[in-house]
Amino acid sequence: MTRTDPATTHPEAAARMTLPAVAHSDNVRTAFNEIPTAIAALCSVVDGEPFGMVATSLTVGVSYDPPMVAFSILNTSTTWPTLKQSPRIGISILSDTQDRICRQLASKSGNRFEDLATTTSVHGALFLDDSPTWLDCTIDTEVPAGDHQLVLLQVHGVNVVPETAPLLYYRSAFHRLSASTDLTPQGTQ
Repeated sequence: MTRTDPATTHPEAAARMTLPAVAHSDNVRTAFNEIPTAIAALCSVVDGEPFGMVATSLTVGVSYDPPMVAFSILNTSTTWPTLKQSPRIGISILSDTQDRICRQLASKSGNRFEDLATTTSVHGALFLDDSPTWLDCTIDTEVPAGDHQLVLLQVHGVNVVPETAPLLYYRSAFHRLSASTDLTPQGTQ
């Protein structure tokens, strides 16, 4: 095996060093904000009322057998204790036209569902009608993770509208995918 010297092949990389990962530090916040994520609305109907929240921490493909996803929620959330009472939780991946809806669902005041077109499953999962991807889920496990809970969800149903781009969260702001070229090498799909 041949090893290359990073100082000669990539001199700028040789000068890079990691900084301490101190809780709530600018270093950590900046690093986490450099990772673009889709925005998920997690919603259900509890005691006849819609409840929901947004998350930028959704991780898909946690398991394919059974299908599972995960997200994290602050321990101080006031919405999660009610939302998790539902037998099903609907996850709607927000489209690049739903930034207003994201702000509305994330609001700390007012009716989060006012004027929103939604669909409710027979099990109480609530979906946003214009979202490109729906995942119908149950809670599998909650795991303490520092100042958050890591929540594993089993996916029982899916609905996808192809050719609809997701809304992205990157550098503390909303972004849209720009026209791009598929970088997948020929013959590997």
